[in-house]
Amino acid sequence: MIQSVPYLVTLALLALAFRLASAFDPSALQDFCVAVNDSSSGVFVNGKFCKDPNLVKVDDFFAPGLDIPGSTSNPLGSNVTRIAVDNLLGLNTLDISLARIDFARNGVNTPHTHPRSTEVLQVLEGTLYAGFVTSNPNRLFTKILNKGDVIVFPISLIHFELNIGKTDAVALSFFNSQNPGVITTANAVFGSNPLINVDVLAKAFQLDKNVIEYLQKRIWQNSNN
Repeated sequence: MIQSVPYLVTLALLALAFRLASAFDPSALQDFCVAVNDSSSGVFVNGKFCKDPNLVKVDDFFAPGLDIPGSTSNPLGSNVTRIAVDNLLGLNTLDISLARIDFARNGVNTPHTHPRSTEVLQVLEGTLYAGFVTSNPNRLFTKILNKGDVIVFPISLIHFELNIGKTDAVALSFFNSQNPGVITTANAVFGSNPLINVDVLAKAFQLDKNVIEYLQKRIWQNSNN
């Protein structure tokens, strides 16, 4: 019975180590896994099949066009151009992606979250008012950002940017996920499909049901495409 104690301790330590290790992505066992929509490839990694390494080309790791401004001719006055695994196949399994954000004067990237990623935003041109809100208690952190400034939005927290300058603005965002996901707050609450029950939202926002119904009938814009 006494001899079994070290064995049990070893098992307990192994179980703890496995639990800790399983909380993070495993280390890569290959140089890359270029995504391909072909089930015959046989290796399915993180939602994508891996292209045969012998068929991989340099263009699998290349995406042009991030120098081209996105159209801000919409009610929000902003546009997000993403470079993620769906349009840069070589990003698959590398846990990174990025986006260009264009802002017209007074343009806003509305409050939203990225459920699978932290975001680092750098201002390339212009002046932005940016911030994020913590989980309960909901503390607001804001900062005015000028050209060259950087801010971090912690994973899954609601954040936003507003162009407060006198010219158009441009920013680059970097994510520690190949597919960070996005939940735009207003769209999710008032534009879900199907719609959230009016009684739920009326009580949650302490508003008259008619106001909620009006908000649900609006066409909610989403710059985070």
